[in-house]
Amino acid sequence: MAVLEIRKYPDKVLKQKAAPVASFGEDVQRLVDDMTETMYAAPGVGLAAPQVGVAKRIAVIDISTKGAQMPLLVLINPVFLRKEGVIEFEEGCLSLPEYTAKVERAEKVAVRFLDRKGKQMEIEAEGLLAVALQHEIDHLDGFLLIDRISPIKREFFKKKFAKARKSGK
Repeated sequence: MAVLEIRKYPDKVLKQKAAPVASFGEDVQRLVDDMTETMYAAPGVGLAAPQVGVAKRIAVIDISTKGAQMPLLVLINPVFLRKEGVIEFEEGCLSLPEYTAKVERAEKVAVRFLDRKGKQMEIEAEGLLAVALQHEIDHLDGFLLIDRISPIKREFFKKKFAKARKSGK
């Protein structure tokens, strides 16, 4: 396993729609393992393949905390079955370091996906897991956190980003 480089905004791969996974060979298994190690090393609660430069529909999520252990979720070719309600959630993103924003998301979701062996699964989620699922699937569709905020906040982010880039931060 290896820790991969996390691509940062404005890397073009982050804006591409990821391609579906058709086979579950050794390359996909290695990518899932490397993504998992990268997510834990970052540290983060989720990571999508485009964030490590691979335009495939693969994401890993682990929202475990000290108080509650959850199994690692490996999602391949995920699709939403349902979205219900609305919540506002403060989100961050490994591809937008040191930036957080309040984002409106569905409160509850149901997602169908394939696990790392190609078995079809479904999950229903609310709270942090629902938000993480939406965030990572956004990455697979070429959307970033900043695409979910108001145009005024997005312009503020872009100006702040440009200024930080000029100063070498």
